[in-house]
Amino acid sequence: MALLAIAGFLIFAQLNKQINERADKELMYEELQWVNYLEAATFNGSRFVLQTGELLIFPTDRPVTESPQLSTVYSNKLRDNTQIPFRQLNDVMNINGTNYQIVIRKSQEQKLALVTSIFTILLIVLIALLIATLIFNWIISKRLWQPFQTSLDKIRNIGLPQVSTIQFEETNTKEFNELNTSLNTMVRKIHNDYVTMKEFTEDAAHEMQTPLAVAQTKLELLLQDTNLHASQTETIVQATEALNRLSKLNQSLLLLAKIENQQYEAVNSIDLAETTQKYLRLFDEIIKEKQLSVETALNENFEVKIHPFLADSLISNLIANAIRYNYDQGKLKISVANGEYCISNTSEFGAIDPQKLFRRFSATANAKNVSTGLGLAIVKKIGDTHGLSVAYGFLEEMHSFCLTRI
Repeated sequence: MALLAIAGFLIFAQLNKQINERADKELMYEELQWVNYLEAATFNGSRFVLQTGELLIFPTDRPVTESPQLSTVYSNKLRDNTQIPFRQLNDVMNINGTNYQIVIRKSQEQKLALVTSIFTILLIVLIALLIATLIFNWIISKRLWQPFQTSLDKIRNIGLPQVSTIQFEETNTKEFNELNTSLNTMVRKIHNDYVTMKEFTEDAAHEMQTPLAVAQTKLELLLQDTNLHASQTETIVQATEALNRLSKLNQSLLLLAKIENQQYEAVNSIDLAETTQKYLRLFDEIIKEKQLSVETALNENFEVKIHPFLADSLISNLIANAIRYNYDQGKLKISVANGEYCISNTSEFGAIDPQKLFRRFSATANAKNVSTGLGLAIVKKIGDTHGLSVAYGFLEEMHSFCLTRI
């Protein structure tokens, strides 16, 4: 558009220049005719004066000019007082011993109207060409870039469980074929890595839990031996606790790996308010044991498209965390309002460092209960993979974790 504007300006300037040059030639030709006429009319020494609207000839005392002075002047119309452009020739010549001032004017009104008409026509043609070019470019680009848009839509909607079904077709464009070939190679590699990781997590979940369960069983049998000394019993208890922690740690790490690999496919929406009610009943004995005051405001639904197991993990980790780090006779508040799910609890610990909040293995060292340090990391990972923002706040001695839909 900038080039068309510049081109239009240059066309107008060039047309205007050509018309002025043409008018100047006419003025000089007319001056030559009047000079010839004056030479004949003043041959006998008479003086000549002529004045009309576009012509003025009279004797003058001004010196002879070397060449005619050509310029554009403006004059008003008598009726509507509008400015009319004139091309004017002003010259002083010596004719038969007398200096004459010769002023000749030519109206440019009709010629400028013609220039305006030509410029308008050209401008319309240029605008029409621009619009046609834009339309044709849009149509051609849409057809040309269709394979790219198709590939882009597939990439946007790709998911790890369905990655093996993605296939980028061959097109009529060499560059897009190269792109799609690279994408097909990348998709196959991603699928192979996904299958390998899935098999590893499934095998690890099964194979690692079995020896841990056997070791726990053996230790429990040893604890039933009445011939053990107190120190031996304490050692076995510590080993049992370590194995329990290792078992929980193994389960949590495998859960994180499965979440990252999108092995839990969300099919239906689940109301987290209902899940909360279920886990409050499950934790009821622990809540009573710590004499916690529980306040709930679950009048609204908080539905999320999530796998049922992950919904249970999300809520159970939040509630367990609020109970674990609470003190006896503390407070626990859970609410759903304005599209936000919040769980708050009192605690003997102060505000958590935001830099360490969702970091793995950053459990509070002074907690009375043993923690794997992965609870909040699991909550954050579930939120990130299901369009939930997890925000933390500390106000009025209450720790708060709020979930909002992104």
